[in-house]
Amino acid sequence: MSEPATAPADPIAAFKAKQREAWSSFAPLAAFTTMPAARLVRFAQVKSGQRVLDVACGTGVVAVTAALSAGARVTGADLTPELLEVARENARLGGCEIDFHEADVEKLPFGNDEFDVVLSQFGHIFAPRPDVAIAEMLRVLKPGGRIAVATWPPELFNGRVFALVARHLPPPPPGASPPLQWGDPNIVRERFGDRVRDLLFERDVLITPALSPAHLRAVTEKSAGPLRTAIAALEKSDPAKLAELRRDYDAIASEYFFENAMRQGYLLTRAVKK
Repeated sequence: MSEPATAPADPIAAFKAKQREAWSSFAPLAAFTTMPAARLVRFAQVKSGQRVLDVACGTGVVAVTAALSAGARVTGADLTPELLEVARENARLGGCEIDFHEADVEKLPFGNDEFDVVLSQFGHIFAPRPDVAIAEMLRVLKPGGRIAVATWPPELFNGRVFALVARHLPPPPPGASPPLQWGDPNIVRERFGDRVRDLLFERDVLITPALSPAHLRAVTEKSAGPLRTAIAALEKSDPAKLAELRRDYDAIASEYFFENAMRQGYLLTRAVKK
């Protein structure tokens, strides 16, 4: 008798598992995102005592900022356990109590209308199905509550680098959307649709100190999920393409590098749930 056929693996689940591993080494870069975290918390108008959810919280920079600077009652959720370990230590060092959960933005383990504010800084964009992620973030947000996120515009430094790196990675599974679409206000407006009001966009710049574009790249290669994955694959399979990727990265980065700092423009989005 032949063995029963096994059901094919869920390509979205497999994709998320690869993301979880790819981002497990992100912690060294997290310090660069602390100032944008303060900007996001202020932009979201977080107030003392409010219940705040930091989605795709990583090492907890937004969660800790909301607790310490605004006095919010904060919960954090992230897919990667290694980053949550760092987040818990960051909260301990800050002397704040934050409830961290290992959780997927596409399936948040919280009740309906539970939070006053939902935040995400450069994290929720990697959820492969934005319609599912938005539905979940709005589901747990109270009517009249605010959602505020920071994302990378496709035409600026990080957007261009992500597009470059994507050319050296396997294609995402069917149904997955590029993370850079979250940096396009027109697409964001369409995604939220009539479920929100008072949609507002602002722009700011993340300043990252470095000695040269190659210096920043060397740090990023070890920590940023997609680039780390591409580098590891090309080191084994195609050294010539690896050298080309590094040259192209440095060429893009040189356009945004000035006086020992990389200028990484980002988009802020805020809306109120109807």
